[in-house]
Amino acid sequence: MALILPCTFCTSLQQKKFPINRRYSTNLRRGATTTTCEFRIPVEVSTPSDRGSLNVPSHKVTVHDRQRGVVHEFEVPEDQYILHSAESQNITLPFACRHGCCTSCAVRVKSGELRQPQALGISAELKSQGYALLCVGFPTSDLEVETQDEDEVYWLQFGRYFARGPIERDDYALELAMGDE
Repeated sequence: MALILPCTFCTSLQQKKFPINRRYSTNLRRGATTTTCEFRIPVEVSTPSDRGSLNVPSHKVTVHDRQRGVVHEFEVPEDQYILHSAESQNITLPFACRHGCCTSCAVRVKSGELRQPQALGISAELKSQGYALLCVGFPTSDLEVETQDEDEVYWLQFGRYFARGPIERDDYALELAMGDE
């Protein structure tokens, strides 16, 4: 099957497939497929089977899931999100948005370090207290974390902005709202 890849220099797509010449392309991995554009610029295309063959360090991640009462241990490469890596290994962890904007996948770091440049759902203050988001977290060392209650983290994040404390559920108002639909 010929691969069709866009080239930044070309306006059209090429359907030609050229084999890898190992003598001149030693940096390409075995089994990789290449294609070229009209300027003969080789482009490597990785397949799911060879993604783990790069020399990217992996770290052991241990997640203590408080809600389910289980402990998960799995390996995560430094260049992959912890949540995505867990899911690819058939491990179910809590999540909602997958973009770092909520607190569904919030954890408290017990040991180790992670990088989370896109964690918008928690403040810098909470990050400094050891909170992190699995959906946008990259491990930088072996890591041990514990899942947190989403409401608890949300309260830590925004609770000071509510003058009278937590908002209590009003079942009567909910019943009225549901009746209007």
